[in-house]
Amino acid sequence: MGRKGRNSPQKNTQTSLLEQVLAVFKKSPTKVFNHKQVAAAIGSSDPEIREKIISILDALEEKNLIQKQKRGSFQLKKGPAYLEGTIQITLSGSAFVISPESKEDIYIRPRYVGTALNGDQVKVYLFAKRKGNRPEGEVVEVVKRAREKYVGTIHINKKMAYLEVDDLKMQLDIMIPVDELKGAEDGQKAVARITDWPDAGLNPMGEITEVLGYAGDKIVERHSILLEFGFPTSFPEEVENEANRIPEEITEEDLKTRRDFRDVTTFTIDPFDAKDFDDALSIRSLEDGTWEIGVHIADVSHYVRPGSALDTEAYERGTSVYLADTVVPMLPERLSNGICSLRPKEEKLCFSAVFLMNEAGKLTNRWLGRTVIYSDHRFTYETAQAILEGEEGPFAKELRQLDKLAKLLRKERFEKGAIAFETIETRFRFDDAGNPVEVYLKESKDSNHLIEEFMLLANRQVAEYAGKELRRPFVYRTHDSPRQEKLDVFSNFIERFGHKINTRSKKELSGSLNKLMEDIKGTNEENIIEQLSIRTMEKAVYTTENIGHYGLAFAHYSHFTSPIRRYPDIMVHRLLERYLSDKPSPKGEDLESRCKHASEMERKAVSAERASIKYMQVQFLADKVGNTYEGIISGVTEWGLYVEILENKCEGMVRLRDIDDDYYVFEEENFRVVGQRTGKNYQLGDKVAIIIKKADLVRKQLDFGLISEAF
Repeated sequence: MGRKGRNSPQKNTQTSLLEQVLAVFKKSPTKVFNHKQVAAAIGSSDPEIREKIISILDALEEKNLIQKQKRGSFQLKKGPAYLEGTIQITLSGSAFVISPESKEDIYIRPRYVGTALNGDQVKVYLFAKRKGNRPEGEVVEVVKRAREKYVGTIHINKKMAYLEVDDLKMQLDIMIPVDELKGAEDGQKAVARITDWPDAGLNPMGEITEVLGYAGDKIVERHSILLEFGFPTSFPEEVENEANRIPEEITEEDLKTRRDFRDVTTFTIDPFDAKDFDDALSIRSLEDGTWEIGVHIADVSHYVRPGSALDTEAYERGTSVYLADTVVPMLPERLSNGICSLRPKEEKLCFSAVFLMNEAGKLTNRWLGRTVIYSDHRFTYETAQAILEGEEGPFAKELRQLDKLAKLLRKERFEKGAIAFETIETRFRFDDAGNPVEVYLKESKDSNHLIEEFMLLANRQVAEYAGKELRRPFVYRTHDSPRQEKLDVFSNFIERFGHKINTRSKKELSGSLNKLMEDIKGTNEENIIEQLSIRTMEKAVYTTENIGHYGLAFAHYSHFTSPIRRYPDIMVHRLLERYLSDKPSPKGEDLESRCKHASEMERKAVSAERASIKYMQVQFLADKVGNTYEGIISGVTEWGLYVEILENKCEGMVRLRDIDDDYYVFEEENFRVVGQRTGKNYQLGDKVAIIIKKADLVRKQLDFGLISEAF
């Protein structure tokens, strides 16, 4: 069998008995027990068990879980010892519980994780904290499972089968009785549901709910990734039928209360392979010399009504998922690529933010409301960029004017403290069979920044209208300032490359971070420092509690501009329509609950996208085993070095056990491993030469070997 239970069978009886003994005290926290009374409480009269209970009582007292009242008698340690939170399990099997009831994360040793799985909501019993130590505890109850089903590979023995789960943080195989295989064959990918967990120290039991196909197949692996992170691979029939019933034609009734922009120059700028066009820009010069700029967003909420099957499905998904080789849309294709998509030479219904701006890029007026538009042209980022760089093309004058205004907006934003994170995105080019043949990095140019600035302007103005001017409940996109301890770690790391940041104030920090991003452009350490800087920042979330957006330096910010692919944007459109019509505010609690769900689905989508990129990287290098490359150490752990190949940004691992010139010890605080005999060290950011040893498509893993001689 692959991965075992968290405890060996030999230790399991002792662990199980300890848990039973502790449960006796927790059930009657004020009662005093001796070893005989404990034995009676668990229903045992076995003399050997009684002897074990005596040693267990001593162990529990040593752990400060129980306290001695008189010789041989004990009581549960008093104090507010329970809290609830989300458990995050590490690859080593230990865990941390993050709880709003505690300022610090609660550390859970592997033997105290019980039946909790990564992401579960759990109840934790807190051990008495020793001075200077981090808080520790034990999972006593799983309040809510993070997921019901698991994706993995089936292995079949004579009497039993098991599912080896894809998620490495699920360190348990799910045992499957052979009569619950549903036709799954050895080596196939399948989905299993846990049905029973006989003992916390052993493996859970389950049943197969869906057979996906053989591991390594491209379509099978794509579906595996989606299902692993909780995204369906198709739309329910009811949802498709509802989408098919929506008429494409725009009626006179639809136009009655809309502002008409069909005669105003309007176009879209999107990636070359985009099919869903959320946003369009319009521009015209007014008699007083000001510019009218329209940010027109697909009016998805006109078609997707609250409580409908379409709405329920979109809410559950939360977002479209952008895998390396395909998009899994939040809405059926008829809507996302058709009715709602702002395609050229078609009239479309929109929700718009229209701005009056002077030549200096200053906003002089604003209007929000529903519109109808006609897109005159579809630009790709590349064709728009060519015009901005001097080539002739359609609407060149309008495009260059928008670029001029966008640059003024961008300049003002950075002067106010925005941070210029330019994340490097890995992209693939595929052959006709869908196999990756080239890896390239997506680069942002003026055409990208043009769209970005006007989308940011619309998002900010919408949030200011609802939250600052009306002071009514709203859905914000917030981003907290980074914690000082994270900044200290980041600062210490970049110093080894000769860089510094200033953390004395928010503005000085953002200014020094922008200078850092400029200084590292084109260097070998650029990607490493950018990725680490992003990890240093707090995560952006959806919430009704506005704390502003630190990274953008906006006091009010929301997501209004992508309702085809983000459910929070649909929520924002509905709130705007409600407030513009002066209807009552919705309940804040319901909005907040929906925000939390949207944030969670966004995190899952990001994880699915990363898993997809990793799979494509492995596939790209599968026929290059034995090749050597120059790389940079992108991660350091207790079990190995992650190395990113400079040429193609593919990342794999050099396992410490395979570096045979010394015994290496992990120094977490220094981002390095150090040889105990030679003192030789490998540190985050170091250049190394590697050889590709193995490309495992099933596990989505690249194994590298370290070459003693650098290039």
